[in-house]
Amino acid sequence: MPPGSHARSGTRLIVPAPSTSAPQLSRLDSLGRPNGRSEECGMPRSVLVIVNREHTDASYAVDTVTSLVEQHGKLHSVIDAADAEPLPDPDEIDLVVVLGGDGSLLGAARACLHLKRPLLGVNIGRVGFMAAFELDRLRERAASTFGDGPLELQTLPMLEADLHTHTGENPHFSALALNEFVITAGPPFRMISCTLSIDGHPGPAFAGDGLIVSTPMGSTAYNISAGGPIVAPGVDAMIICPIAAHSLSFRPIVVPRSCRVDLFMNRVNDGDGSGTTLVADGQVDHRVAKGDRVQIRGSKESVELVVDPDMSYWARLLGKMQWAAAPRERLR
Repeated sequence: MPPGSHARSGTRLIVPAPSTSAPQLSRLDSLGRPNGRSEECGMPRSVLVIVNREHTDASYAVDTVTSLVEQHGKLHSVIDAADAEPLPDPDEIDLVVVLGGDGSLLGAARACLHLKRPLLGVNIGRVGFMAAFELDRLRERAASTFGDGPLELQTLPMLEADLHTHTGENPHFSALALNEFVITAGPPFRMISCTLSIDGHPGPAFAGDGLIVSTPMGSTAYNISAGGPIVAPGVDAMIICPIAAHSLSFRPIVVPRSCRVDLFMNRVNDGDGSGTTLVADGQVDHRVAKGDRVQIRGSKESVELVVDPDMSYWARLLGKMQWAAAPRERLR
C-alpha cells in the first residue's frame, strides 16, 4: 500500500489454485477481477480458535468447531480470549475462528491485527451481526471453509485516535477501533462540552453526554442507538453522532473517511477515579482531561472478515437487526 493511502472496504474471494506442489490463493475484488496479488497457503487450512468462555454454549461450540476443523482442516490450537497467552507465528496459521459475539470478534480483531490473517466469527452470543456464522451454518460449509474451498472476505478499514494534552505535540495515548470511538461523559455525569473541527475547519461547540465517531460497520452499534444513520460497509466514510446533544439542531453527519476529526475538550467530568473517557470499541479506554485534544481519522490498518456468501449484509440487516420491520399487529 503506498504511503499516505488508506484501506478501503470491499468484498472479494480467495479461491484455491489448481493442484500444484505450491498451492496459490488468487485474490479477487468484489467484481471477481484479479487484483494482481497472490499468496501461498497450505491445504488444508491451519486454524487458530479463540473462544470467549463466558458464554453459556462455549464448551459445546469449542467441541463442535474443533471437531469440524480436525475433520476438514488442521487445528493449530485453542486459546481462551481472556488469557494473555501469546499468539502463534503468522506463518503457522491460515485462518482465525472466533467463538463468541460481536464483542469477542472486536477484541480478537485488535489482538490478531499483526497476524494479517482472515477472521471468521461464529456467533454464540446474542445478535452476532459481525459474527456472520451460526454453528449449523458452519457445519454446512466446514469442508470448504477449513479445507481448500473459496473464502469470501470483507475488508473492514479501522479508525485510529490520538489523545493530546493542550501543551503536547506528541500523543500520550493512541488506539485503534473497528466499530467506533466514543467520548463518554462519565461520573459524576454532568454535561460535557467540546469544540468540533473537521480537517482544520472550525465546527460547532457541542454540549451533551458525549460523541460517537464510527465506521460504517460500527454504524449498527452504539451509533444507531444514539439516533445515527445506518451506513453500508462499502461506503468510505465516518459517522459523527452526538449523544443526547443539548441542541435541537446538532444532527449526525456522515463525512469522508479521509477527513481528520479533532475534538477540543472544553468541559469534562473528573470523578473519583473515573470521569470523561475516550473509549475504543467499548473495550479500550483512557481518561480525558480539560484542554485535551482528541484526533480521530481513518487508519491504514484493516481487518478481513470471512463472510457467508449466502448471507448478504442486507439479509443480516433484515434478519438480525430487524431493519424496517413492520409493527406487529395484535391477532383479532
